[in-house]
Amino acid sequence: MNVEMVMQELEALGKERTKKMYISNGAHEPLFGVATGAMKPIVRKIKINQDLAEELYSTGNYDAMYFAGIIADPKAMTESDYDRWMDAAYFYMLSDYVVAVTLSESDIAQEVSDKWIASGEELRMSAGWSCYCWLLGNRKDVEFSQSKISDMLDLVKHTIHDSPERTKSAMNNFLYTVGISYLPLHEKAVETAKAIGIVEVKRDKKKTSFLNAYESIQKEVGKGKLGFKRKHVRC
Repeated sequence: MNVEMVMQELEALGKERTKKMYISNGAHEPLFGVATGAMKPIVRKIKINQDLAEELYSTGNYDAMYFAGIIADPKAMTESDYDRWMDAAYFYMLSDYVVAVTLSESDIAQEVSDKWIASGEELRMSAGWSCYCWLLGNRKDVEFSQSKISDMLDLVKHTIHDSPERTKSAMNNFLYTVGISYLPLHEKAVETAKAIGIVEVKRDKKKTSFLNAYESIQKEVGKGKLGFKRKHVRC
């Protein structure tokens, strides 16, 4: 399939209601409003195709960009490729659920995420923290440096309340993910979440969110989810 054929198929799957929902979350034209589950039949036809992924991502169409993330070859992409994708990721559903997810399946995931976290740019920081969430929730605990993750918990503790809004949300998710999916630091994550307390996240045109990682961790522990790892990151 070529880019025109994929765009036609995506357009046919678009729904006005889904489009409005994406726009309310920060997406803008061009987009069709395709539910992610509806993309699966096209994914099965294409499987992995990095060249096609690049063409689709460069259209600037939100649905095409999301689809590009599913058919991309994460290990074929270089750091500059990921930086280029981040440059075009104009809101969190692209930075955290397309670019960060794709990066999490590469061999350079931690290295690139560390640079993004240190960048001071809201969406890059958000993508970096989110990538660690995808990594910790999928890879074995032994693949991470305990001292490094511990230092990251300290960084969250000291900076989350003063961080940009989307970054706050991703940092809170990181705290929760360490608490559930990274057993060596479960206790420290719980203590850190307790010390941080409620995190206020202001959203454009939406109600302010109040996040409580401590309560979220306790709920999941109560459901027997401690140590949870997902089999796949991408759909």
